[in-house]
Amino acid sequence: MTWHITSDVSAFAENAGPFLRSSPVRHTVLLTVTASLLSKGPHAYGESDPILGWWADDRTQEVSGALLQTPPYPLTLTEVPPAAVPEAAAALSPHRPTAVNMLVGDIPAFTAAWTARNGGTAHAGRQSRLFELAELTPPDPLPPGAARVAGPADRALLIDWFRSFNEYIGEEPPNLAALVDDRMVYGGIALWEVDGTPVSTAAYTRPEAGMARIQYVWTPPEHRRQGFAGAATTAATRNALDAGATDVVLFTDLANPTSNALYPRLGYRPIEDRAVVEFSR
Repeated sequence: MTWHITSDVSAFAENAGPFLRSSPVRHTVLLTVTASLLSKGPHAYGESDPILGWWADDRTQEVSGALLQTPPYPLTLTEVPPAAVPEAAAALSPHRPTAVNMLVGDIPAFTAAWTARNGGTAHAGRQSRLFELAELTPPDPLPPGAARVAGPADRALLIDWFRSFNEYIGEEPPNLAALVDDRMVYGGIALWEVDGTPVSTAAYTRPEAGMARIQYVWTPPEHRRQGFAGAATTAATRNALDAGATDVVLFTDLANPTSNALYPRLGYRPIEDRAVVEFSR
C-alpha cells in the first residue's frame, strides 16, 4: 500500500474519485473542493498548488483513503486504514502542512509519526462534528417571518455576513464576493426575513454525488435567540433536497453548545468527530 501525492487535480479525481463518491457523506469536503478545483482551476482557493493524495494497493490499485489541502487551509484526511495514518505523515513531510484535519481517533498515531520525523510540537485546534440529515423536522412553531432565496440585491449584506461568520470561527475569509456570487447562481443561499428585513441566512453547496453541505449559517447578534437560525437552516436544507440532494450534511463546532443542540432537533444525526491538529516547525 502506498500514498500517491500530486498537485494534478485531474489525476486525483480520476484515481480517488470513485473512493470519494463511495461515501459522499463522510467525504463531503473533498468532494466539493475537488469539484471546485476541476471547474475553477487548481488555484481556486489560493496561489499555492493544492496537495492531493490517495492511499492505494500497489497490486490492485484499489483506493482506501485520500487527503487534500488547498493552502492556507488545513489538510483534510479521510478515514483510512490504520497503517496509512503514520505513512501519511511520512508522505507529507516534504510538504510540511502546518495543520491537519482528521478523525479524532487518528490523531495520536499521526502526531507521533509526524513529530518523530519532523520534530516540533503538536497543538489541538478546532474540533468539529459531522451531522447527516435523517428526516427534516422544521421548528414547531416556526418563528415570525418567511424564507426566500437570496438574490443580487442581497449581495453586499451577504458578503458582510459571511465575513462575520468567518471571523467568528477564526478562519481566513476566502474571496467572499466570488463565493456569494457562486452560491446565488444556483439559488444556494436562503434568507429568513421578518417584515422585509433579513435576520438570518444559511447556504448549501452544489450537490456532488447526491450530497450537499449546509454552511454559512449566520444570525447577527441582535437577532439571535429567536429561532431564526433553525428556520433558515430548515429552508436551506429543503432547498438542497429540492435541488436533487439525497444526502444533506453539516459541520458544527464542538465548542458551540447552541448549534450542537439545534441541529438534532431539525432532524440531523451525528456521524463522526474530527479535529484540527496544528504543528510547529
